Amino acid sequence: MHRREGPDLLPPCHSRWPTGRRPGKPLNSLVKAIIQGQVRAVARAMTWIENDHPGKRELLQTLYPFSGRAHTVGFTGPPGAGKSTLVDQVIRHLRAQGKRVGVLAVDPSSPFTGGALLGDRVRMIQHSDDPGVYIRSMGSRGSLGGLAATTHELLYVLEASGCDVILLETVGVGQGEMDIMSVADTVVLVLTPGAGDSVQTAKAGIMEIADIFVVNKAELPGADALVRELQRMVQEKSSHRENWCPLISRTVAGRGEGIEDLWQAIVAHRNDLYQTGHWQDRRQRRHRDQTLNLMEAVCRRELRRRADDDPKWYDLLNDRLEQDPYTTSTRLLADLPCLFAGPPTNTP
Repeated sequence: MHRREGPDLLPPCHSRWPTGRRPGKPLNSLVKAIIQGQVRAVARAMTWIENDHPGKRELLQTLYPFSGRAHTVGFTGPPGAGKSTLVDQVIRHLRAQGKRVGVLAVDPSSPFTGGALLGDRVRMIQHSDDPGVYIRSMGSRGSLGGLAATTHELLYVLEASGCDVILLETVGVGQGEMDIMSVADTVVLVLTPGAGDSVQTAKAGIMEIADIFVVNKAELPGADALVRELQRMVQEKSSHRENWCPLISRTVAGRGEGIEDLWQAIVAHRNDLYQTGHWQDRRQRRHRDQTLNLMEAVCRRELRRRADDDPKWYDLLNDRLEQDPYTTSTRLLADLPCLFAGPPTNTP
């Protein structure tokens, strides 16, 4: 990974630290190493995040000032579409331009053991010795939106380490992969010839959030028909998200064909986001969603704790089966007036 030079690797004044103070010495050393692009520090920080280490919160707070710099591109689509091969070729193209690249690739986890094959790392092994590429494979761990639950937090680490572009590859479960929209600046939907039925069934799902369509394996029969179907779908749509008309690219990822045109389409979308102000809009929505998700997680844990520890709650939840859940929830929520008190008012 890239190493940044200079003495001021961290924000120079106390006001830059979100916690209002500089972190402790061990964490300070870890953050410095991350900003220098040291691979072992990046890996250690990601392990902290995935394992919910006690220092995770302060680490993320410290890295936040360095976020928002990289272009995050999400690749999604059905299994077998060639997403991993396509991402591998995009990495090669970006490295030829001197770009520093981070990759987060999500593989499905076993519903029984929680383990994952993590095959994406195997497919991209040729980049393992490149100091300008960092690849992290991870299991979805039961997350249903195509990404792992910690994906947006791992982005902070990659951005702080100096990545120019971050590539996200989803688990590949079809039209339910909507999480990618909440973390990626550009969403690339990868399809293959013979996917006409998939186009029809997914119109109200993942098809609606794609910024760029890629017809991969374009040398196969049916590629032209798929392109025409996508063109028709785009033209028939009366309005598009953020007034961006999705572009359509053809690739043969196995042979490295069409990668330059694909990247030019991605750059065109990035430039449009900047020029229209939607780049900032997306970052603001992401900040809002992540903040609310953190608050919801805390509330969920507190509700579970109270359900076990509060005798009144335990009685209503476990011993009053004759009472419907709606009445029970209303009675329990009466114990939480702070949730329904409305915003505070300024008194003179």
